[in-house]
Amino acid sequence: MQDLLERLASLREYLDIPAKTRRLNELDHTLSDPGLWNDPDRARKVNQEATSLRRVVESYTRLQSEADGLNEMMEMADADERAMLQDEQETLRAQVDNLYRETLFTMKHADEAAIVKVKSGAGGTESMDWAGMLQRMYMRWAERRGYKVELLDQQDGDQAGIVGAEFIIRGERAFGMMAPEHGVHRLVRVSPFDSNNRRHTSFASVDVVPEVPEEEINIHIPDSDLRRDVFRSQGAGGQGVNTTDSAVRLTHLPTGIAVASQVTRSQIKNHEIALQILKQRLYDIEMRKREAEELAARGEQKKIEWGNQIRSYVLDKQYVKDHRTGVMRHDSSNILDGDLDEFMWAGLEWMAGKRSAEELVEDE
Repeated sequence: MQDLLERLASLREYLDIPAKTRRLNELDHTLSDPGLWNDPDRARKVNQEATSLRRVVESYTRLQSEADGLNEMMEMADADERAMLQDEQETLRAQVDNLYRETLFTMKHADEAAIVKVKSGAGGTESMDWAGMLQRMYMRWAERRGYKVELLDQQDGDQAGIVGAEFIIRGERAFGMMAPEHGVHRLVRVSPFDSNNRRHTSFASVDVVPEVPEEEINIHIPDSDLRRDVFRSQGAGGQGVNTTDSAVRLTHLPTGIAVASQVTRSQIKNHEIALQILKQRLYDIEMRKREAEELAARGEQKKIEWGNQIRSYVLDKQYVKDHRTGVMRHDSSNILDGDLDEFMWAGLEWMAGKRSAEELVEDE
């Protein structure tokens, strides 16, 4: 029980509960002002911040109270009674772990939907098959969590897999959970497409950006910067993909970014969806550019993380290893079937550690 109380004390300091409580009181005072609601955008932001803080503060207060009560009971209990209280202690420990995980969602737009793009690398059919496996892995993960997946575009490979696919995952903190998956994923296996049964290495990239609220994106794209192509869906159907000549692909000529939508049977609607996704990607590029400029102004050189290999899936030896966190598991089939939470939580801890280190440098 003592270790649990120490964990709570450490968490109180890590979360800075006193500061969060003071800030929550300030926000509640602001929310009580009728004039706030004359500015809906500011009111939404204040209410959103207050809701987030209240969840953490109230959760911590409840857990601390329950832990104190349980500790008193444990001190007065005999050996048999302590054994009976063990289940309550383990339940409380799990709830403390969940509260700690709440602190990992500090990236902007963690609560928003995730726009995911999977793209095969060089390597022909083997790479396309790998990209298709990754797409299925994330869709199975979303299904396990009760999230909704909206397939925007899919380009099938000639023999197997996909050239690329783009889809939106909607659910509680979808972007927050998916953010650590952004990067290059490496597959090593004995290829089923090689008659000589040789071992092949393939790569595919996973690009993840948040679905930023439309009012935050102040991006105007002149018509002269766009090329619009209409085509027939190349997908296999299902998930709302249609098979008429209404699919739309928009290419942003200055950057070369291409976004397609084939989710509806309306060219106009697909154009609107593709344009919105394109704005989301341009917004993300601008945010990353500003971050790089801020780091440069502080005299730092930041390695571009997104193009680096983040995880290896070695199927002939049945293991998957994340190269950032060191997490390794030997049940690759379960992982490819969507059992990804362990990797995601470890990735979120790694990302939080990076942000903390950068903030320390900024403070200095």
